[in-house]
Amino acid sequence: MNTRILIAAILTLPLLQGCTVLAIADVAASTVVYGAKTVVNVVDAVTPDIINKDKD
Repeated sequence: MNTRILIAAILTLPLLQGCTVLAIADVAASTVVYGAKTVVNVVDAVTPDIINKDKD
């Protein structure tokens, strides 16, 4: 009985580590995306006439 629990634990631990890696990658990607959006919004707020040219 103890051997089965040990084998199950050994097989389960790599799967949990994979989830952790995916979560860290997701947070890093979200940070980059929102950082880029913030930069675009700040540039748009500072220089709206250059970025949003009128077609008239």
